Parts: sequence; structure tokens; C-alpha cells
Amino acid sequence: MLRNFIAVLLLLWAFPVQAAAPEDVIDGWYRLTLNLVRHTATYSPPVASRAFAYVGITAYEATASGNDHLQTLVGQLNELKSLPKREQGKAYDEAVVLNAAMDAAMNDFFSNTGPSGQHALAAQSRLQKAEVAKGLAPDIVARSDAYGRKLEKAILAWSNTDGGAHITNLGFPLKYEMSKLPGHWVPTSSYQIQQFPLLPDWGKNRTFAMPMGATCGLPGPVPFSEDMNSDFIKQAEEVHDIRNGDTGEEKIIARFWSDDPGLSWTPAGHWIGFILDIAKRDHFTIAKTSATLARLGVAVADGFIGCWHEKLVYDSIRPVTVIKKYIDPKWETLLITPPFQEYPSGHSTQSGAAAVALTSALGDNFAFDDATHERDGLGVRHFKSFWDAANEAGVSRIYGGIHFRKAITDGLDQGRCIGAYAAKLVMEK
Repeated sequence: MLRNFIAVLLLLWAFPVQAAAPEDVIDGWYRLTLNLVRHTATYSPPVASRAFAYVGITAYEATASGNDHLQTLVGQLNELKSLPKREQGKAYDEAVVLNAAMDAAMNDFFSNTGPSGQHALAAQSRLQKAEVAKGLAPDIVARSDAYGRKLEKAILAWSNTDGGAHITNLGFPLKYEMSKLPGHWVPTSSYQIQQFPLLPDWGKNRTFAMPMGATCGLPGPVPFSEDMNSDFIKQAEEVHDIRNGDTGEEKIIARFWSDDPGLSWTPAGHWIGFILDIAKRDHFTIAKTSATLARLGVAVADGFIGCWHEKLVYDSIRPVTVIKKYIDPKWETLLITPPFQEYPSGHSTQSGAAAVALTSALGDNFAFDDATHERDGLGVRHFKSFWDAANEAGVSRIYGGIHFRKAITDGLDQGRCIGAYAAKLVMEK
């Protein structure tokens, strides 16, 4: 019964009323992507960000291949050297090309989703394919569909060489050498699988737009100290005091941006979701929608690679460990502490990268409403700009009790550096 219920929810979210236009095709597939991320066990935040990047690139290249005003990302993204081109002088339908490419991408990147996800994928594929083909000559449909799938297969082959294509044991290593030095990360969960940090090699993955995971390095966390008058203990006291004295608004902000895997679209999906809403609100063309989503996908994916690189460099301890040992043994966090190192904050890095990328695409002071968690009873939040949202996403981790302030400020700075590479991608000729 539960599986059937989830499948129905997926279908209700996935299908637009009409899907013949390219704008509806991309919206329909992306909304299914968000729900598959939520319901596929291996899709931790870094893994989800990778999928969003490749799905976005696929949709963009499918669109750019038939638009003389759009510039391919071949030669701009790391090791993307070539992609199939359309036959000159032959007719193609843009919605069919896009639908075929996204259909293939979804089935490839979510091949390990459960039965309900597979049912939703099959139903989406069947209905979308029928919708986009209405009123078209069979040869145009066949040619367009074949090209879209050929394009996606080339992008998939490229993706398989990035280091992040295969996830085992939900991303937790079976063996890992833990540091025994004070101030280094120790597990915060009693679950056996979470006794080693999540995806310790993710920072070694091939990046998309920035040169490598180490490109946007950071100065490091506040040095560890057991001195109760030290800056290290003072930052722990700040987290302790904020959590103990938090207001209703701070709790709402913490929960609004929590975006836990398995319970949400993940942090990257949160940004993807409200961009889909903005695209509908402002009637974006398919060129603008696909370019914005691709740029955002690249930014957040590089954000997680860069963040994870620094997490392994510094291997820093979480606030809950420090506070319970040195300040208050009965203290508890508002949010569940993630099973990996503290510095920098992943939410902050990827949000900063997203803010830079989106500001470059849509402008400064771009106001919007974020209804991501309205169905969860957290209401709709209004933001004056993408940086307004990024700053709130960052500070939410202090309110949740799971990060020190320096991890947030430095994470946002790292995001600025990483996002600048995505912002430099040339998408218009």
C-alpha cells in the first residue's frame, strides 16, 4: 500500500496538464526528478547534485542543438569534448528531441530507484512520448527521438568517467582510517553504517566548470582547543546558546532549509524546485529555462565537490560532540547532525554557488517566493534576492545546532568562488 501511495504522489507531481510544448516537457521531467531524488536510497545530497547537473546539461544541449542563439557547453565543461549533432537539412521537433533526451537521462541516472519510482518513470515515459508526438509526421518523430537519445548516451558516457557514477553501501565506506587526534570528526550517529563519513572521496571527483575540487580552498576552522576561554569553545557556546534560546522563527528557518535526504528534494533540489516555479511564474522560454537549470546544476554539483574536498582536508568535529563533552552533556540539536565532517557547511557552499550562478543568469535583487515546504506545513518564505536565500540557508545550520558559524561564513565564501566558474559559462552566442 505504501509503495502504491508513493507512486501516486510521484505521478501527481510529475505530469503537467499538457506536455506538447518544450517548456512543459522540461517541467514535467524535472518535477519527477525531484521526487525520485527523495525516494531513491542512494541519493544523498552530493549524489543528488550530480544528477541535477547531468540532467540539466542534457536538457540544455538538447535545446541548444536546435537553437542558433545558444552555445554548446562542449569545450567549456571539463573533458566534454564532443556531442552528436543533428543531420543538416532534416526536420526535427524540439519537444520530441528534449523529451527523448530527458527520458533516457532519467532512466539512466535513476536506474536503481525502487519499484514505485520505476512505475512512475515508465508512466511518465509513455504519456510524455504520446503527448509530444501528437500531430507530427512519423519520420520527424522517429528522427527527433533517435537524436535525443543519442545525445543523452554521449553525455552518459562522459558522466561515467567522473568518479561519482557508482555508489555502494549508500555512500559509506566499508573501510576508513579515522584520525584519533583531538578535534577531528567522530561519528554522531548510533547507526552502524554511519560510523565512517559519507562519501569521503567525493572531493576527488571530476568537476564540471571549476578546474578541480581543490580550486576554491579555505583557511580552515577555528583551531581546536580544550581551553574554556578559547575561541574554539566560544563558538561552541554560541551554538549552544542560540539553540537553547531559539525563537519560533529560528526553528522554522532551520526546518525549512533542513532538506534531509529521504525526506526532501535535498539542498540542491530545493533550489531547483523554486527555479521551476519561477520559470512558470515568469513564462520563461525553453532556452532560458534550460540554460538557467543547467547553470544552477553545474554550480551546486561543483559546490558539493569543492565542499567535500575541504571536509576531508580539515576533518573537523561537530558541535554536538563538543558541546556535550565540554559544556552541557544533556544538550540536543534541533536537526539531526549529518554523518560527515563539520567544516565547511555544505548548505552554505552549495547555496553560495547557486546564488552566484542564478544572479548571473537572472540579475541582482530578483525577488521570489519559495513554497518548497508549503506541503510540509512550513509555509511560503519570501526572499528579496538569491543571496538573501543563500544567507538564510547558511544561518539555518546554526539554528539547527549542527554547524559552527565559521563553517557557514567560509562555506558561503567558497560558494562565491565556485559559483563564479558556473557563471562564466557562455550559453548565448
